[in-house]
Amino acid sequence: MSGSVKSYAAVDLGASSGRVMVGRVGPDSLELTEAHRFVNRPVRLPEGLRWDILSLYGGVLDGLRAAGQVDSVGIDSWAVDYGLLDADGRLLGNPVHYRDSRTEGVAEKVWATVPAPELYAATGLQYAPFNTLYQLVADQLAGAERLLLVPDLLTYWLTGEQGTELTNASTTQLIDPRTRGWSYDIASRLGIDLELFAPLRQPGDPAGLLRPEVLEETGLRGPVPVTAVGSHDTASAVAAVPASGERFAYICTGTWSLAGLELDAPVLTEESRAANFTNELGLDGTVRYLRNIMGLWLLQECVRAWGDPDLGELLLEAAKVPALRSVVDAGDARFLAPGRMPERIAEACRTSGQPVPETPAEVTRCILDSLALAHRKAVEEARRLADHPVDVVHVVGGGTRNALLCQLTADACGLPVVAGPTEAAALGNVLVQARAHGLVGDLAGGRELLTRTQPLTRYEPQGDPARWHEAQARLAGS
Repeated sequence: MSGSVKSYAAVDLGASSGRVMVGRVGPDSLELTEAHRFVNRPVRLPEGLRWDILSLYGGVLDGLRAAGQVDSVGIDSWAVDYGLLDADGRLLGNPVHYRDSRTEGVAEKVWATVPAPELYAATGLQYAPFNTLYQLVADQLAGAERLLLVPDLLTYWLTGEQGTELTNASTTQLIDPRTRGWSYDIASRLGIDLELFAPLRQPGDPAGLLRPEVLEETGLRGPVPVTAVGSHDTASAVAAVPASGERFAYICTGTWSLAGLELDAPVLTEESRAANFTNELGLDGTVRYLRNIMGLWLLQECVRAWGDPDLGELLLEAAKVPALRSVVDAGDARFLAPGRMPERIAEACRTSGQPVPETPAEVTRCILDSLALAHRKAVEEARRLADHPVDVVHVVGGGTRNALLCQLTADACGLPVVAGPTEAAALGNVLVQARAHGLVGDLAGGRELLTRTQPLTRYEPQGDPARWHEAQARLAGS
């Protein structure tokens, strides 16, 4: 193993912002610094909600320029969305945003051909209205010769080479999680041409070299390789969970909360489908068995509606509000669309006969209690459905900055919570690149390096766990 220190650019694109981070990795060191951060602001056009993919690509180029000379580049982003290219490799239009309404009612049409239980048994993916499969059934594919998921599209523009990275492909609902290859039967029955997709790539595979024009624009000296990473940001974040052993649950927190387990094999039972757990693919043959929870999107939308008050002060006031006074189902699809979030949360409480939160602090406490309750339910059900013991819950991502949410999650789960790292997706991205260069060993070795080098905070459960059980029962009965 080399004793040198190398630098890796991790392009990490979230639903509301993008960042280019630089990881410096040696056999006993791992440092992460931010080179550039930029806004990811979707645009509402007459035809619907779209990602501003050209602005994002510009942000990536600016970030690589700010990063300076690096040994490799890796890209991760949110899942399911894609760009369509024509026969000459030109983009046919801005990628559709997963919160666009075009997939409304599409699932029912799909299930008429492939019943939901059969679809789950074949692909292991939870129902979400925005899954790529439903988008493809709703899409107008005329003129499209190639489909590239968002990180693969940006990689193509950087290198000129096309591929489909596996962890992100597993969110399309077109991958068989047992074979880790395409589900040709499902695709053919729904009239989806898998030739649209570029060949599958594994995390760590080479994805090309930066094109001469990119080198000129960024000021980098070639050759600079691009490495396929866990290009679904959750795959990268889970790779950066600083766990030892297997008896852990994780919660990747940000716009979404992704709560679940890392397993060796998918759980494809009907009971698992009914509980809406998904089987997405991770590094080294692992399965990310998890549930999507609405996450801090609920608070982000409220803060926006309130005119962006100081978040720190808001959380201090929320901590003074009586616990579990009112809770909502943080997985409810009614909260998926943007706009009027404080009113919608109040209405949900009113409809269920609970006290209606009125002040921003009360609404915030309702959200955080509800998220902790959803985390508890997801961890409990995943543990039971997978028959997998859990001794500790690891919280990674942006929510690690929210100490109140971390403590409430420990209280709700009745388990210690280890919070950190905050930039988990970028760190997982960096670790895969470093491993491709021989600086890091296996998944366990990368996690051990994280534990030694990254700041982590431990929260012990407090209070009476029966109160959380009562709140969950109240929500189930509403």
